[in-house]
Amino acid sequence: MTASVQVHRSAQEKLARSGNGYIGLGIAILLGLAAISLFMLENPLYAAPVLVLSLIAGAGLYMQQPNEARILTLFGQYTGTDRMEGLRWANPLALKRKISLRSRNLNTPTLKVNDKRGNPVEISVAVVWRVRNTAQAVFEVDSYDTYVNIQAEAALRHLAALYAYDDGEDLEPGETTLRAGQDEVAAALRTELGERFTAAGVEVVDAKLTHLAYAAEIAQVMLRRQQAEAIISARKRIVHGAVSMVEAALKALSEREVVVLDDERKAAMVSNLLVVLCSDKETQPVINTGTLYN
Repeated sequence: MTASVQVHRSAQEKLARSGNGYIGLGIAILLGLAAISLFMLENPLYAAPVLVLSLIAGAGLYMQQPNEARILTLFGQYTGTDRMEGLRWANPLALKRKISLRSRNLNTPTLKVNDKRGNPVEISVAVVWRVRNTAQAVFEVDSYDTYVNIQAEAALRHLAALYAYDDGEDLEPGETTLRAGQDEVAAALRTELGERFTAAGVEVVDAKLTHLAYAAEIAQVMLRRQQAEAIISARKRIVHGAVSMVEAALKALSEREVVVLDDERKAAMVSNLLVVLCSDKETQPVINTGTLYN
């Protein structure tokens, strides 16, 4: 005996069979006037069915705003989606569920997550999204609003673990970080959100980080580390510039034959110039009143 396996098929949006509401309104009014005329002619046997038809025709009317849609279901079966705006008319027996197609903003709460190094960071994101496939949004998930909120938080947590907060010696040269590569991080976030939202028929319009900082328990330590790294980087630039200036000075003195220095005096001169150029405090000159070698 072979067991049958039911394969789930994703709901696909299709065009609903609906019409111009003004025509439906006109038919309902005409039927209503005809029912009144029959009552006035004292012919209720025909007036009652006509009045019922007028009410049924009026029950199929609905007003639809721009960037709205109606999901139509008949006895539990999806019959289509009406995206046309204005006064519309559809099967009076069909259930008509309104769904917004406008862009929406989601500002996630600040989450405490671990970055690639395992450091706790605080991060939040603003996501602009809208419904793309109305059938998937309504029939594939229980509540697409809740689905978007939960998946946005899950995507943010996963993304933060893929990048380090800031540069460091343990990273490859040019590696993207959360702090320095926010454009690349935002692009990766949009891609991941798009993949997660597809099942709910939702598309991502934009997504950007709105808050990024070290967690409070390590913020002061990391601040001192950043300051130390900045000082080291600045010192490297100062030393490199000083060496270049000393080299240029010695070369100019030698080419112009201003003074002839032996290796010992060159070393002393280099030492003095480096002290003057690299010191973070003002240096005091010592005037030699004797000869160069005294």
